[in-house]
Amino acid sequence: MAKPARKEPVEDDEDVVEEKNPAELEGSRMPFLSHLKELKVRVRNAALFFTLAFGVSFWFAGPIFSWIKQPLWDVWDETKFGPRHLAFGNLTEPFWVDMSVALWAGIFIASPFIFHQIWKFVAPGLYKRERRMGVAFAFFSGIFFVAGALFCYYFVLHNLYKFLLSYANKETLAMVMLQDYLDLTRNMMLAFGAVFELPILIYFLAMVGLVTHRGLWKFNRWFVVIAFIVGAILTPSPDVVSQIMMATPMILLYNASILLAWRVTVKREKADKILKAREAVADEAERAAARERKAAKAAQADDEVDEDEDEDEERDD
Repeated sequence: MAKPARKEPVEDDEDVVEEKNPAELEGSRMPFLSHLKELKVRVRNAALFFTLAFGVSFWFAGPIFSWIKQPLWDVWDETKFGPRHLAFGNLTEPFWVDMSVALWAGIFIASPFIFHQIWKFVAPGLYKRERRMGVAFAFFSGIFFVAGALFCYYFVLHNLYKFLLSYANKETLAMVMLQDYLDLTRNMMLAFGAVFELPILIYFLAMVGLVTHRGLWKFNRWFVVIAFIVGAILTPSPDVVSQIMMATPMILLYNASILLAWRVTVKREKADKILKAREAVADEAERAAARERKAAKAAQADDEVDEDEDEDEERDD
């Protein structure tokens, strides 16, 4: 009996298709209580590292906040408002500003270790390919987020504050509050960091087959409108400058993401084509084997009929 051809994984230049071996997960299985114990250890380690990072950040909160204030000081010097100053409305505000600076700086500093602890808890339940993809997504997500925050710091904040302080004159004195300035700067940097995650999101959606480069290109004109709407929503300030500065990189990143989606889609379509061809070969081999079995049975039946006829002739003789 002929065996049908086995379907093998496609071996493309970058492992487009890879078989999942359930045996990979057997060694990582553990009881529910062991999972809870492992989670407790990971949370404890992450909390300890964050506490350490927070303490160091609080010690250097002054220099960190000085770096955050630099875009405002540059605009202040250009507009010649006089001596630099930031005001606070209550006595505890400077302390809580330092606490807030230390908190966010501590989260940023501790984030690699925190993500590592999360990864250590999740990775045993994943296949090898999923682990590689998870590490890659985590790494590039961090890179793109930091790139977005730095883009905001070096290219957006100066123009934003220059526009906002342009309303100050001899009759309108600029009284910038500590907490308000920190909140605006932090929210802007976080918003731009989130926007710069767009290529990662589109790449993931293209990998799972939810979007293609063709659909993304057709949707391009509508995305321009959406980019300005999102820019108006995410930017804390209502000015047009910050909205344009956010919408422009969104549009550029979207179009760059189309190239990533094109690469993923072409590879997936190529893999699907190869799999269909192999399935067709396997199906044809199975049909050929079925025809051979049918022909063999027919030949066996003919032989049995001939034997019966010979036996009848012998009995007649």
